[in-house]
Amino acid sequence: MAETQDSPDSRGTQGAQGTTVTADDVDHAVRSAVSALRGAQDADWGVGAGSLEWDCWETVEHLADDLFSYAAQLGPENPPLDTHVPFVWSRRKPGGPANVIFADREAGPAGLLQVLEASGALLTAIVRTKEPTARSHHIFGAADPEGFAAMGILETLVHTHDVTEGLGIEWTPDPGLCDRVLRRLFPDAPTDTERWPTLLWATGRAELPDRPRLTKWRWYGAPRTPESA
Repeated sequence: MAETQDSPDSRGTQGAQGTTVTADDVDHAVRSAVSALRGAQDADWGVGAGSLEWDCWETVEHLADDLFSYAAQLGPENPPLDTHVPFVWSRRKPGGPANVIFADREAGPAGLLQVLEASGALLTAIVRTKEPTARSHHIFGAADPEGFAAMGILETLVHTHDVTEGLGIEWTPDPGLCDRVLRRLFPDAPTDTERWPTLLWATGRAELPDRPRLTKWRWYGAPRTPESA
């Protein structure tokens, strides 16, 4: 199997001295994912993505849709606090992901990854420019731009893991990035364990020592208060 190691760079380490999740972190996560997946463009993208019911192509489409949707939620001058921005979601087949965003299959994996890059760039831009006091609806709590950045990174990391499992690529993201996402979205996650395995554990994808694999899990997207930080 090919192996891809994500080495921290200026994008990934900008927030490393603190716990804030930044637009640069979103950009770094998406670039890392695309770089890893470009190495498997000749693979069969119709195989299952890790433990998911979707195939690898569908999972990347879902990821691109997540990033687009998070950007869209923050886009209006007055973002909605009780519902989603009313795009029309649809499924291409029964059991497939319900998306706004789909890639043209004739463009192949290269086109699919370009769609992922574009969606990531939209979220990066909106997180960078939106007032930090902005709030918008999410089922796991009305979130601020940092919260949507953390959610976008989480989706990127875990779904890239799903896809690389399916495609036979070993991939490990920046542990500092994982730590910031864990601190922002999973306040009850253990802090004395390796960061990437802990993020996989928190999303029901792995076990930790003395901690079995979760069958139910969620994150908390609402801004942290000083008391809860």
